[in-house]
Amino acid sequence: MIFSILTLFPGIFSSPLKESILGKAAEKGLVSFNIINIRDFADDPHRCCDDTPYGGGPGMVMKVEPIYRAIQHVTEVHGRAKFVLLTPQGRPFDQFTAERFARSPHICLICGRYEGVDERVLDHVDEEISVGDYVTSGGEFPALVLIDAVSRFVPGVLGNDESVFAESFREPLLEYPQYTRPENFMGAAVPPVLLSGNHEEIRKWRRKEAIRKTVLKRSDLLNRFQAGEEDRKFMREVMEEFPE
Repeated sequence: MIFSILTLFPGIFSSPLKESILGKAAEKGLVSFNIINIRDFADDPHRCCDDTPYGGGPGMVMKVEPIYRAIQHVTEVHGRAKFVLLTPQGRPFDQFTAERFARSPHICLICGRYEGVDERVLDHVDEEISVGDYVTSGGEFPALVLIDAVSRFVPGVLGNDESVFAESFREPLLEYPQYTRPENFMGAAVPPVLLSGNHEEIRKWRRKEAIRKTVLKRSDLLNRFQAGEEDRKFMREVMEEFPE
């Protein structure tokens, strides 16, 4: 899978894309990264890519021409791509979007800066994506979040391809509690069921604890949770633990 990244600050990507899972995936040829400096497509000696907004207001706006030329360059040199603008105005990014993006052989991420991009840039992108209702210094850090989440769905990137399908948000439940050695740490012991060797009881415990965590920490996710008979039983038991 190919990730092309249009940015004013290519140095931001130099380390993260070489480390851990992403670095190993790139070494294996499972993913590749094209970091493209938008300034290379400016048409003035100072490589200026921003200007003051029409109508007045604070800050600067990224110009349409350099971004458009960079988009054309990506298509001509690296092939057809899905163009995605990272912006607070975009559709919320989630696990299902990550899985969908992973089916695209080539994604080009456009990283905004300053007060945003000229509105006419939107005529040349396929999707606008936001990683949350907060403001970052630019689209570079959201782009890294997206790259990491999408890459996990690329076959071979994870040591166990089934892992990604067992993670939180594959369905709207948080993940069950995890434990490893030591068995007892300062009086905090591993739940006995996990030491029992009874796989069915372990499965039930994990499912109920996933529901408990979701009720306590992210009850909003339950609005789209399609609970089966066993899940409804666990939910009743969890809710009975809390007084009115």
